[in-house]
Amino acid sequence: MKTVQLGDTQNRVSAVALGIMRMVRLNTTDAAKVLNVVHDHGVNMIDAADIYGNGESEKTFGAALKQSGLKRDDFFIQSKGGIVLDPKRSRGDLVFGQRYDFSKQHLLKTVDGILQRLQVDYLDSFLLHRPDPLMDLSEVAAAFDELQASGKVRHFGVSNFNPMQVDLLQSAVSQKLMINQLQFGVMHTGPIDFGLHTNMQDDRSINHDGEIIEYSRLHHMTIQAWSPYQYGMFAGTFIDNAKFPKLNEELQKLADKYGVTKNAIATAWILRHPAHMQVILGSMNPQHLTESIAGADVTLTRQEWYDVYFAAGNDLP
Repeated sequence: MKTVQLGDTQNRVSAVALGIMRMVRLNTTDAAKVLNVVHDHGVNMIDAADIYGNGESEKTFGAALKQSGLKRDDFFIQSKGGIVLDPKRSRGDLVFGQRYDFSKQHLLKTVDGILQRLQVDYLDSFLLHRPDPLMDLSEVAAAFDELQASGKVRHFGVSNFNPMQVDLLQSAVSQKLMINQLQFGVMHTGPIDFGLHTNMQDDRSINHDGEIIEYSRLHHMTIQAWSPYQYGMFAGTFIDNAKFPKLNEELQKLADKYGVTKNAIATAWILRHPAHMQVILGSMNPQHLTESIAGADVTLTRQEWYDVYFAAGNDLP
């Protein structure tokens, strides 16, 4: 398994991580099987969040880890917090936010709840889950200091923050922000489109993300790509989707060449970027996970990377 350096720490983590948002769908035995499968393939990082399955995904993981026979230290365990749930806005295992809350009291309570559900003593990393416009810097700083001093959290980061928001937070906290979790993939290429269309006036030249990839590289922050096979936010997967015939044809051509699946090529496409990103896989199907993980061992050529980019409907000026 290819590894990446986490931020500017000495930690090297698997280029592919397991996201457990959908683990709420599994019983403990099946969840333990998923953990063993990914571990056997070199995945050593888990991504969670307190809102996944309204907390039930973390509970399932905690029980599954004990049943799996694996140890706590076999995984770099990460979770996210800061979103207050709205029970009226739920869809299956997805529960949406009612508001964001980065108050010290909420963040400390959130981490305690996460640790209890995961049945672990500490988190390797804790991320603020989407920006809170009411963020009080002094409260976040106090929360981070207390969480670190108590040994409950070792590293910190953010999710879906733009560069100015990262700078603002970093100005107040003593801990280096190591991670920014962002949606990025073959059908979510905004963070690179505008750069390719610099000095143009077409739609792709619009900068929605504030040079977040360039910023992350300059500041040694690891980008974690969520929903790597999705188009839109939660519209569905582009793999084997009749809406994207050219893309699937190109993915299949490369899959045949490298002896893997389309999912693996979509994984390899993200990992080919020199920002040394991580790919977060959200499937709970052991076969699908095995197929997707295989992409970490595929290195696309420059032309192949661009061919996939073009097949997804993009162009160059």
